[in-house]
Amino acid sequence: MIQTFRSIAVALLATAAVMIVLPEGARAQDAADMFVRLNRLEGQVRELSGQVEQLQHQNRQLMQTLQRFQEDVEFRFQEGGGAGRSGATTPRTQPAPAPQRRGDAFDPSAAPAAPGAPRNLGEAPVNTDNSATGGIAIIGDDPAPGAGAPLDINSLAREAMAASAPTARSGPSIAATGSANPAQDYETAVALLRQRQYDAAEMGLRQFLQSHPRDRLVPDATFFLGETYYQRKRYNEAAEQYLKLATDYPSAGRAPEGLLKLGQALNAIGAREQACATFAEVTRKYPQAPGAVRQAAERERARC
Repeated sequence: MIQTFRSIAVALLATAAVMIVLPEGARAQDAADMFVRLNRLEGQVRELSGQVEQLQHQNRQLMQTLQRFQEDVEFRFQEGGGAGRSGATTPRTQPAPAPQRRGDAFDPSAAPAAPGAPRNLGEAPVNTDNSATGGIAIIGDDPAPGAGAPLDINSLAREAMAASAPTARSGPSIAATGSANPAQDYETAVALLRQRQYDAAEMGLRQFLQSHPRDRLVPDATFFLGETYYQRKRYNEAAEQYLKLATDYPSAGRAPEGLLKLGQALNAIGAREQACATFAEVTRKYPQAPGAVRQAAERERARC
């Protein structure tokens, strides 16, 4: 750029020298030419000045970017070094002393069969007192499946329920004080369920099952008893009733829906694998089930 300004100065001096030695007419012509050249040179100077300013601006931006980059590198380096130093000087924490056992605390090793004692996975609690469950006996041990046998929903469900809750809550014992009209007792309990009076519906259904254990409405009453638990989020107890319906009354009209609700209850207690197997069993075991039940089972299987 300095060379360019030097060229302009030399051209101006040469033009002035020529005008001194030229005659008057030639001087006028040369003056006009010089004026044109000066305008051109002035335009070039302005253009060069603009380029200089642009280069200076770009140079400032580069310097600012470089400065920010250096500050960022220094900050990261200091942060990393500080973290390393702080980690190196962190004192070790001493483990907390083990709490001493109280003299009156429950020891499951001393009474492994007591209520509340931990059980192995898949081991269902044995209920020998029918009064604790309203006269409903808990299903016994599961038979060992043979080769090529259908899916054993009973063992899968009981394993999931035992893993999720070692002991199930039971309602208060009720006496068999039902009337001589089983259908009326059943309808009264179901009406309470529809009114969302779940505690009263549970008592009525359990009383019905205890008073009329051989009635034709027992499968439906078992299903609705499970519903009273399910609506109160007592999924383990609900699953037990749905399982009883599916195993003791597999030909009942509500058996397919009970198997579907069993899968939903198992899913609610976190037994996802057993729940998915149960949903698959609905369509396999009951291909003629109502459309709503089969569609619901397919939707649940799609989420597996």
